[in-house]
Amino acid sequence: MKAYKVEILIIDHDGLGEEEIKVVLENQKYPNWCIHPQVKAFESVDIGEWSDSHPLNQRVGADAEYKRLFPKV
Repeated sequence: MKAYKVEILIIDHDGLGEEEIKVVLENQKYPNWCIHPQVKAFESVDIGEWSDSHPLNQRVGADAEYKRLFPKV
């Protein structure tokens, strides 16, 4: 499974991939058209198998795992 960084973290449970996630985010009709996102860049990493105990699925430790997966350059 992959996770993508677009300044938000998306867990890709359905295996949509970057292009489909971009389309979904950009074409979603938000209430009152309050936002109109345009995806400019993606980063992706393989996060292995998803489970209830996956570090990104835990309230404690999710931020640390995010920083480990997407270190600042």
